Amino acid sequence: MNISLQNIDKVSALLTVQIEKADYEGEVEKALKNIRKKANIPGFRPGQVPAGLIKKQYGKAVLADEVNKLLQDKVYEYLRDKKVNMLGEPLPNEEKQQPVDFNTMETFEFVFDIALAPEFKAELSQADTIDYYTIQVDDEMVERQIKSYTQRNGKYEKADSYQDRDMLKGLLAELDEAGNTKEGGLQVEKATLMPVYMADDEQKAIFANAKVNDVLVFNPNKAFKGNEAELSSLLKIKKEEVAAHTGNFSFQIEEITRYVDGELNQEIFDQVFGKDTVKTEEEFRAKVKEMLAANLVADSDYKFLLDARNYLMNKIGKLEYPDALLKRIMLKNNEEKGEAFVAENYDKSIEELTWHLIKEQLVQANGIKVEKDDIEKMAKEVTKIQFAQYGMLNVPDDLLANYAQEMMKKQDSVNNLVNRVIEAKLTVALKQQVTLNNKSVTLDEFNKMFA
Repeated sequence: MNISLQNIDKVSALLTVQIEKADYEGEVEKALKNIRKKANIPGFRPGQVPAGLIKKQYGKAVLADEVNKLLQDKVYEYLRDKKVNMLGEPLPNEEKQQPVDFNTMETFEFVFDIALAPEFKAELSQADTIDYYTIQVDDEMVERQIKSYTQRNGKYEKADSYQDRDMLKGLLAELDEAGNTKEGGLQVEKATLMPVYMADDEQKAIFANAKVNDVLVFNPNKAFKGNEAELSSLLKIKKEEVAAHTGNFSFQIEEITRYVDGELNQEIFDQVFGKDTVKTEEEFRAKVKEMLAANLVADSDYKFLLDARNYLMNKIGKLEYPDALLKRIMLKNNEEKGEAFVAENYDKSIEELTWHLIKEQLVQANGIKVEKDDIEKMAKEVTKIQFAQYGMLNVPDDLLANYAQEMMKKQDSVNNLVNRVIEAKLTVALKQQVTLNNKSVTLDEFNKMFA
């Protein structure tokens, strides 16, 4: 076998592969022998089919299969050994690749177009200045976080008069045009209403300051603006029946229920931070503020890496790519979407490819490696964040470990975790290499940077 690489220009090359009979005949013979052992052909006992018959029936298919396997293995082995920084995959050259006929040929030649990565150097030093945004944790953020804890520990209590967001229960009765209870009309006992969710403000206002035993007249169809799902649920009828009940209804309030936030006490302190970690409200607020600040570091780091990406791409400038070849590769990988998709998305894909190449250089230059322990630790962190979204901050380590192990059983999840580990380590490295232009911003100011 002979493999040669000829550079066409800085970013493309021709790979020529010549395969002789001696390269593949041993594997072809071995494959035919295996077929012969298992072949079930009428008139012959298993394993006794003449070799000539097997070769005649299966020879060309086996030859094609073995040549293609050999070609694939040797091409990628050659590119790896020669450290060819290839983009995408080899594609048959549209002009020099001659038709291959496995029925008549014994020597085969394959000619591939190879896209090469552009050469450049990604470097950062103290001479490079990049903004780093520290998000301020103000009292309002602390109060919102504490309120979320007390809300989760709240309870429903009976009330005498209605306030916004209260839940009402009572008798719902359909009225006729004269305002009397409609004969044969709908009546729903223990009907449940939350006026805060009504879409019509005038109908919602009817319930302001209402009290237990009050009888109010409102129009459900107007209140919910004809929403069939809402109305069928309230009136206990099918959606297709809603259109027949667009008039007024009376609602006699039998019960008003209000959700009251829980007290900020030791029980909540222990739920959030573990038993007896904090003992006073002052300590709790300080701990919450510290936790919020720590959580926001990840957002600051994310913004820093985005800014570092833009800084590096501007510093390196526009790179040369074999556009025609890369578009062929992109089209091959998106055949069902067609050329229009390639034309529309090519520039964005080149931008992502450029960052990928820059990041690869930085990872290698900084000796960044991902170990199994790193992946497990990241899986636990991701799981911890997911629990925190539901207010569960003090999750036992064994539970985190179990969830993390389940996550790591899925290859897509592992790939995502590896990428997160790389970016986390890269962020740490780059923050140490450059000069940080530290800026303190509010959360609103920070969020507007992504608007």
